[in-house]
Amino acid sequence: MKTGIVAGGIAVVLAAVGGGYLLGTRHAAPGATAQATAPAASAPKAERKLLYYRNPMGQPDTSPVPKKDSMGMDYIPVYEDEVPTKASGNEIKISADRVQKLGVRTQLAQLRALDRVVRASGRVDVDERRLATIAPKFEGYVEKLYVNATGQVVTKGQPIFDAYSPELVSAQREYAIAMRGVQALREAGGTEGQPGMAQLAESSLTRLRNWDVPEEQIAALAKTGEAKRTVTFRPPVSGIVMERKAVSGMRFMPGEALYQVADLSSLWVLADVNEQDIGLVANGARATVSMNAYPDKRFQGIVTYVYPTLKAETRTVQVRIELANPGGLLKPGMYAQVELGAGNAGKVVAVPASAVIDSGVRRVVIVQLGEGRFESRQVETGARGDDWVEIRFGLKEGEPVVVAANFLIDSESNLRAALGGLAGDKGTEARSGAPHVAHGKLDALDASTGRVTITHEPVASLRWPTMTMDFVLANPAVGTGVKPGAVIDFEFVERKPGEWVITAITPAAAAKGH
Repeated sequence: MKTGIVAGGIAVVLAAVGGGYLLGTRHAAPGATAQATAPAASAPKAERKLLYYRNPMGQPDTSPVPKKDSMGMDYIPVYEDEVPTKASGNEIKISADRVQKLGVRTQLAQLRALDRVVRASGRVDVDERRLATIAPKFEGYVEKLYVNATGQVVTKGQPIFDAYSPELVSAQREYAIAMRGVQALREAGGTEGQPGMAQLAESSLTRLRNWDVPEEQIAALAKTGEAKRTVTFRPPVSGIVMERKAVSGMRFMPGEALYQVADLSSLWVLADVNEQDIGLVANGARATVSMNAYPDKRFQGIVTYVYPTLKAETRTVQVRIELANPGGLLKPGMYAQVELGAGNAGKVVAVPASAVIDSGVRRVVIVQLGEGRFESRQVETGARGDDWVEIRFGLKEGEPVVVAANFLIDSESNLRAALGGLAGDKGTEARSGAPHVAHGKLDALDASTGRVTITHEPVASLRWPTMTMDFVLANPAVGTGVKPGAVIDFEFVERKPGEWVITAITPAAAAKGH
């Protein structure tokens, strides 16, 4: 009886639980369906297009399916958006991610006046017009020196030395006698000898003046009639004694330079301007001069003369700059760095100097056409400023040009290398795995080194002419089935600059059969 009751109770409980489960399932089904269909209702995520799998060690070997290399490493998938693709002509498409990785920066071509400065080296020199030489015009002896050191400062009219000359003394006495004779004839009232005596006096006076005897000394001689034993020489300008040959007691000859005095209050800077820049320099141009001795000072001057000859050895033209020398800071012989303001021809279309890639044969800029779209464009350049270059042809104002990217760091100033990192040119395609196809004759095969020599026909993709060159086999299996002398079709890539690797060889006959 008890057992029946227990069994009946268990049956009731099971029935209740089962009914609740069924009821709950019916009520929960709509919610479960909503949750299941919610993901289906959302838009499916776009899948990236897989191109191929590349060798993880950078070898020129690709695979359409996943695989491992000889070391057991998985090949790396390469997607469409990771590979630069050419659009048309010189236009190039690059993914935004790669643009960011390259560090590309652009700047607009601008209409602007170029700040053109011509730089040259030069040296400080004496203003030749401010030089004075003291050279007696008669034979004599240095009696006394008042200035006895080179470099000594002298003033105009200052005594520098006394000279004794027997000829000078005789000339003074002749003049004194003639003057006394003229006076005596005038007092006696005689007229016969007076003109002759006056002519003698005039001749003696002219000789003294020609010998640079001071006027005050001549006046004293006419008044007293006493000839002085010496004459005092004085400099005609104030300045520095640049050269002194006079020594006390020495004998000198007529015209011998005993002193040279230079006025250093104004100096010349003789700058050597390169031949290609001389057309930018003209008289009246302002110049800024700096010296190693005074790195914190700048001296302002004016171009006063462009010399008419060119130095063939240095291909430079000398330019004369005049500048003041306050305080005597500048010394003749100092080296100088000169900046000359060049003439400004108005505003021109210009780009930063870093935007121009110069191969030596042509000049190219990279123009941004849109988001991720670039074009390599040949241009004609003109004048250059400090940081900007004039574009005469090939570019318009407002067009954005690439001015900085890590691939632009100059290795060998090679245009192809400069464009390769951004433009995805043929060299880049080869390095990234894109093959080139050629037809030729197998001249030699060295199985031990994996090298072959092939005389191939022109390769259009690389603009190569017919020539004989060495290649490297990607692996020994590539060369299986061919022998020297065979005519072949082959595919190859550039693994690294200058190293061309053959990835496939097919006998020409077999290739035609396909």
